[in-house]
Amino acid sequence: MSFPVYTYTKSAEEFKRALRVIPSGIYGHQGPAEGCFVPVTAFPFFSERAQGTYFWDVDGNRFIDYMCAYGPNVLGYNDADVDRAAAKQREKGDCITTPSSKMIDFAELLTDTVASADWAFFMKNGGDSTTLAIMTARAHTRRKKIVFFKGYYHGVTPWTQKIDYPGVLEEDVANNLYVPWNDYEKLAEVFEENKGEIAALISQPYLHGNFADNELPGEGFWQKVRKLCTDTETILILDDVRAGFRLDLAGSDHFFGFQADLICFCKALANGYNVSALCGQEFLRNTVSGLTFTGSYWLSAVPFAAGIACIEKMKNLKLPQVLHEKGTRLTQGLIGAAKKHGYTLHVSGMPALFYLRLADIGLDGKTPALMLHQRWIAEMVKRGIYLTNHHNHFLNYSLSDEDIQTTLDVADEAFSVL
Repeated sequence: MSFPVYTYTKSAEEFKRALRVIPSGIYGHQGPAEGCFVPVTAFPFFSERAQGTYFWDVDGNRFIDYMCAYGPNVLGYNDADVDRAAAKQREKGDCITTPSSKMIDFAELLTDTVASADWAFFMKNGGDSTTLAIMTARAHTRRKKIVFFKGYYHGVTPWTQKIDYPGVLEEDVANNLYVPWNDYEKLAEVFEENKGEIAALISQPYLHGNFADNELPGEGFWQKVRKLCTDTETILILDDVRAGFRLDLAGSDHFFGFQADLICFCKALANGYNVSALCGQEFLRNTVSGLTFTGSYWLSAVPFAAGIACIEKMKNLKLPQVLHEKGTRLTQGLIGAAKKHGYTLHVSGMPALFYLRLADIGLDGKTPALMLHQRWIAEMVKRGIYLTNHHNHFLNYSLSDEDIQTTLDVADEAFSVL
C-alpha cells in the first residue's frame, strides 16, 4: 500500500501573509518557531475545517488528528449533541449583563461528577484556573512558596515560567521550589527546609511534559504526598487541564487514589467550547469568594451549555474506558510496526494521553535518535497522520477502528521510508 505525500503550497502562502500582520505568523506552541514542527515543510500551518477525528488544511489535505486541538476535541469535532446544546443556548443569549442559570446547572453537574469538588468557579483558559488555584492557596495559607515537580507545565503566566525566560522577572519566580518527580524523599526534604512557608504543591496527575518520556506516579507516591500536604497544612493542587476526564470522569486524583484540595480543568471540559474551571473542597470556598479574579467573557452561557452536554455524553459513553481501549490498540500497533522494521518505539504515559519516542540511532550509525524520530513523525504527517515530535498525544471518541488501522498502515510505510 502506498499513500500520497502531501504538499502545502497554499499553507505556505498563508503563512507569508500571516507574518506581515501577526508576530511569528502563528504564535505560541502551535507555531513553527517552537521546535515541535521539524522539519517545518512536513507540517500544514492552517486548517480549513474539521469533523469527527479529522481536520482538513487549506490545501485540502485530510489528517487523522492525534493532537485534538491540543486536547479540547474529546468527543469529535462538531459533535452534534454538544453543538445542539450550544446552539439552543445561543438563541436565548450568551454574554449578558447577569449570568445565565446555566452556570448553576454546570457547577451542579461538575460537583456531582468530580470526586474532590464541592464548588466550581468558571474561567476561559487552563492558565486561568492554575493561576486562581495559586492565588487561593496563598490567600488561604498566608504563605508565599509553591512547590513544582521538574518537567512541569502549568500555563504561560510569569509564575509558571523560568527566570531566564524573556519578560520574566526574578520576583515572578522567587518563591518557586523545584523537586524531581517521584522523589518523595527530596520532596520531604524541601518541605522540612521551608517549614511553615509553603502555600501549595501544584502538579499534573503524572509527568506529561514535552521533550521527555512521560512518567506515571510510583507506588504509593500520591498517598504520601497527600499526607505530607495535610500534615503541613499545604494546599494540594492538581493541574488536570490536560488529562482531565480522559482517565477518570471523577478526576485524575480519583484515578490515582487520592483527593486534591483544588483541581483545574479545561481542554476536554466542553469539547472545544471556551471554558475552564477550578473545583475545590469546602474549606476553600470562602477564600475563593474573597479574591478579585474575573474576565470579560467568563460568564458567557453558551460554553456552559456545551460543557453540560459534553460531560453528560462522556458519562453515557463511559469515555475513559473507550479511550483506554482505543489508545492501547493504537500504541501497541505502533510498537509492532516499529519492531517489524527493526526500530524501537517507546510509548509512555497513559493510552489515552500517550507520548512517543523513537529510541534508535539511524541505520547509518550516525543519525541521532532525536533526528530519526523527527524524520519518522514527518513521514507520518505528510501521509495524513497528524502527530507532533515532542508533545504527548490525545485521542477522541470519534477515532474509529478503521482510522487506527490506517494509522498503522501509514506507520509501516513511514518506517520503510526511514
